[in-house]
Amino acid sequence: MRTRITDLLGIRVPIIAGGLQWLSDANYVAAAVNAGSMGFITAASFPEINDLREEIQKCRDLTDGKPFGVNVSMLPKLVEGEKTQEVFDLIVEENVACVETSGRNPQPYLPQLKEAGIKVIHKVPAVKYALKAQSIGVDAVTVVGAECGGHPGMEMVGTMVQAAVAGRSLDIPLIIGGGIGSGEQLVAALALGADGVIIGTRFLVAKEIWAHEGYKQRLLEAGETETTLVLQSLRNTARALRNETTEAVQGIESEAPGDLQKLMPYISGKVGKIAYETGDWSKGLLAVGQSVAFADAIEPLADIIAKLEREAQAAMARLEKINTPVSDFQK
Repeated sequence: MRTRITDLLGIRVPIIAGGLQWLSDANYVAAAVNAGSMGFITAASFPEINDLREEIQKCRDLTDGKPFGVNVSMLPKLVEGEKTQEVFDLIVEENVACVETSGRNPQPYLPQLKEAGIKVIHKVPAVKYALKAQSIGVDAVTVVGAECGGHPGMEMVGTMVQAAVAGRSLDIPLIIGGGIGSGEQLVAALALGADGVIIGTRFLVAKEIWAHEGYKQRLLEAGETETTLVLQSLRNTARALRNETTEAVQGIESEAPGDLQKLMPYISGKVGKIAYETGDWSKGLLAVGQSVAFADAIEPLADIIAKLEREAQAAMARLEKINTPVSDFQK
């Protein structure tokens, strides 16, 4: 499957392993890259710049120099003490191939990245933001639908509609995400005008993800109805695995909408990190999308990607059959 995304990033399959808070380290990203995909080390997982530098260098060793990326998730507004500029300086210094940005407009950093020859993919929850990103000169955009784990935005437009609207509206390469976890969906996204898909939840059960096996086992048991939405009162909607924390957060939001002080003990990222470390999935705001329904085994990431490819090939074969002239089909 050759698309504008495979050409842009120099990858074999049009599948992006999206940045995962706390979990996208060198081992995971290298596994994605070595399987023919593209992956992103999550900069926010490494608060100290030197730790991020070491992770980038480790990933370069594990990929034998093949291109990989860094995810830079920025807060909606610049805040005091934010290290975004330092992170981009490091990315340029380390000659990283591409970055995945999200959260706010990356325009102030584009000249620096463009001059260094770094590809920029900006991730957004609605087509209107993708059009803005295209206008400022990013190389590609990722548009995620309401089914995605993490932050699907406030409009909550489903992935099928997002893909079709974005495919008709954009000129630059388009990646679609949100509930994507099968090869059939990859083919559907390409048919709708996308150049590739981004996958997060489906890859959470990969062996290279360092999270506790107890957490992964819970994902294997979960179905598409076992996620829920929280934080609408903060205008920062999040989709997470249903557990004690999401129930508590929904209770607070019902009684005291927008009360960040009351919510913070439950929604702090450090609480979620403990869940990954211990396997106690009952606590923490654990970003999980509806594509958890497709998680069926704890296995190497390369095996999951190979399975997606086989599913895509089977879907293409079904389409070929549909396209067969009636006279030939009846034979």
